Amino acid sequence: MCSTGCRKEEQAVTGAARNAVQVEQKVQAAVTQRDHERDELAKVPLPTKSLYINIHEAGEWENPFISADADYLTLRVTMADANPSSMGEGGLLRPPAARRQELQIRPEALPDALIALPAGAWHYGRVVAVSESPLADRKRRAAVRRNVESAIQKLNDLGVVVEEWPSR
Repeated sequence: MCSTGCRKEEQAVTGAARNAVQVEQKVQAAVTQRDHERDELAKVPLPTKSLYINIHEAGEWENPFISADADYLTLRVTMADANPSSMGEGGLLRPPAARRQELQIRPEALPDALIALPAGAWHYGRVVAVSESPLADRKRRAAVRRNVESAIQKLNDLGVVVEEWPSR
């Protein structure tokens, strides 16, 4: 009797140990991935708050801006002006809005999207504005808020400073 019962217990212990090893490997892979993402974003200089402290309109924000919806994030990026001359800057031939791009991404793709941005998209250093989408369905407000908080947590884990903005 003991041989059958003992063998089943032994198999259960072996299975639990195998599962624990697999979980440990997954955790280690996630930590390694996060460390890699952190290292990549550490190439962006620390933020200079004096450059953005007086910006109160979302349209004036020149760093990455994340607008959260219930199912996705909208990442708005203002690229650097390719023309180094100050002549005509911001005028009809070189409007800042022409350098602005918006991408809809899955929340889990946020680190990769930020890492892929060129250095010229980080005008103020390593700081990102986050807001709830003004177009989000009011009935899904709880899901939108969870997405905002998840994005903020992910950004904090990556060493990115977060400026949370009220809904536009």
